[in-house]
Amino acid sequence: MNLLVNASHAIEGRGDIIVRVSRQDEDFVCVQVQDTGKGIKPEDLSHIFNPFFTTKPVGQGTGLGLSLAYSIIEKHGGTIKVESEIGQGTSFTINLLVKQDESNAKH
Repeated sequence: MNLLVNASHAIEGRGDIIVRVSRQDEDFVCVQVQDTGKGIKPEDLSHIFNPFFTTKPVGQGTGLGLSLAYSIIEKHGGTIKVESEIGQGTSFTINLLVKQDESNAKH
């Protein structure tokens, strides 16, 4: 949900948010959230999953959305990657384990 909210905030005027879901193999499902928004500055990319980091003006963002998403995905044995280009948009790719057992669940 946080990825969709951020995507909608990144779009000024009209734009697109594309969600793709696919099965990577027997073990993983891939979810991709892509927008045609303003993009993320290269110098900000290494910080976007840090708690309280936000590019929004004071009072308009808590900086917790992507941090929470990262934490949830990690706890479920998954990964999240981001690609972004200024003026073109951003794409988040999440890979999640389809089936978890005690050996790959983190508490």
